[in-house]
Amino acid sequence: MIDRRDVLRAGVLGTAAGALGLQVPESAAAAAEAAGPVGDRDWKRLAEALSPGATLYRPHGSVYQSLALPFNHRYAGIRPAGIVACATTRDVSAAVRWAREAGLPAVPRTGLGHNYAGYSTTTGLLLNMARMKSIVSTPMPGGARSRVYGPMKVVHDAGTLTVGAGVTNGDLHPLLEDHGMFVPTGRCPSVGVAGLVLGGGIGFSDKMFGLTCDRLVSTTVVLADGRAVKAGKDSHPDLFWACRGGAGNNFGVNTSFTFQYEQFEGTVGFYQLRWNLDSVLPVVAAAQHIAQDTAGDRRFHLRLGIGTSGMTRTQIHANANVNAIGQFYGTVQELRAILDPLLKIGTAEERARNSASVRQVTPGEASVLLSATTPIDRFATKSAILDSSTLLTDQQVSAAAERLLDWPGSNNEDGAGFAMFALGGEINQVPPNATAFVHRNDLFVFAAETSWADYDLSSVADANLHWLKQFYADIFPDKSPEHAYQNFPDPTLKNWRQAYYGTNYPRLVNVKRKYDPTGFFNYPQAIDTS
Repeated sequence: MIDRRDVLRAGVLGTAAGALGLQVPESAAAAAEAAGPVGDRDWKRLAEALSPGATLYRPHGSVYQSLALPFNHRYAGIRPAGIVACATTRDVSAAVRWAREAGLPAVPRTGLGHNYAGYSTTTGLLLNMARMKSIVSTPMPGGARSRVYGPMKVVHDAGTLTVGAGVTNGDLHPLLEDHGMFVPTGRCPSVGVAGLVLGGGIGFSDKMFGLTCDRLVSTTVVLADGRAVKAGKDSHPDLFWACRGGAGNNFGVNTSFTFQYEQFEGTVGFYQLRWNLDSVLPVVAAAQHIAQDTAGDRRFHLRLGIGTSGMTRTQIHANANVNAIGQFYGTVQELRAILDPLLKIGTAEERARNSASVRQVTPGEASVLLSATTPIDRFATKSAILDSSTLLTDQQVSAAAERLLDWPGSNNEDGAGFAMFALGGEINQVPPNATAFVHRNDLFVFAAETSWADYDLSSVADANLHWLKQFYADIFPDKSPEHAYQNFPDPTLKNWRQAYYGTNYPRLVNVKRKYDPTGFFNYPQAIDTS
């Protein structure tokens, strides 16, 4: 049975991994072989257990091909034995029970498969959650707090919003534009809210309203034995704690999430600044200083970065730049005062352009201006969490700029570089052990990134991955920062337990033992059971 809804939601129509000349990694192939044969009768039994709104796809036909292909094509060679397009929590329960009995792993994919490390792929049973798109709002009947921030009025905790596991950032943006309802989410429209919240969830309003996981009230989770439970403050509180930063596919399959939302009315400040790479030292120094000064100011949000793109050395040098973008819950005059050190940097043309970018917009307009997709085709990243003692020095920034100009190039327009997302405000008001997200006393999430195109030669991919390793090593030559962001997983990271989860890791192991004692939900950087 072919359902066009799944073709459209897959984002890439009718593209097969075989056509890309990709191979299944040895470990994945071995896992599939170890699982043993699953007969047609078994697959028929699974199909019959599903609701009328769900569909089972096997490895043939354009729908299977498009659903199997992850957004990060770097892992397109990993092919599921079957795909269930789930419509209900019961479908998920039935699929998990069946997979367990069949000896196959079951892996959920809540968005399009953006995962940097390929952890939303499997040679077993892929649970595609795209049909679970429900969004239900429940206003709070009185008692909500309202506060004015310059030209913006915010009703805090105005109500709750319950969303299905297939809802993306982009699905929530119209609520803001049309109804003034807001839950802090990420900037990439096609990223699933589920993956975002389970790993923490940074964005351009996190200092004001907390991480996405900080707004979570409850979540429905299908456990390894197929049972569905609701985790919240008063029900399975240990599982609820782990679901706020413990990353996805560790304790079960989350099928719905209930968040507190805010109600907006008015306008916010917006800015988008850009300079030639010649200004990288003063810009990064000034921006880091601003981030430190405003760490306690929940109204100010900043993303700082350097980047380039192109195939030739001339293009790479011409496109190299340093940039900053963000928003502010206050007046333009206040925002200009904060940005003043940055607005004084650069050529006369750059200063004029940057000054003109600072303006008042509606929250809906801001969400569009701030949105940007993760790289397309193939990409990789290495992340770090920076505090006041590990901010980048001029020497580190110079090394980064020099290596950026040495990027090997690719046909992917997203190119390469690094980004720094400012933390502080409400994020840092939460104790590190209050949720599984431990990074509560820091200033930046840092991400170094590179990308290449599907049709680039394998030598280009190899060169990009080698460059990323060197780029990161040049920036942190003596010792890598202690922590990294679990939503930017790095499959080459050795000390990932400490890096992602710090002192919260032993507690996560205890939760894993309780809710998934046999380690059914498993991948190379999954929470251990021992």
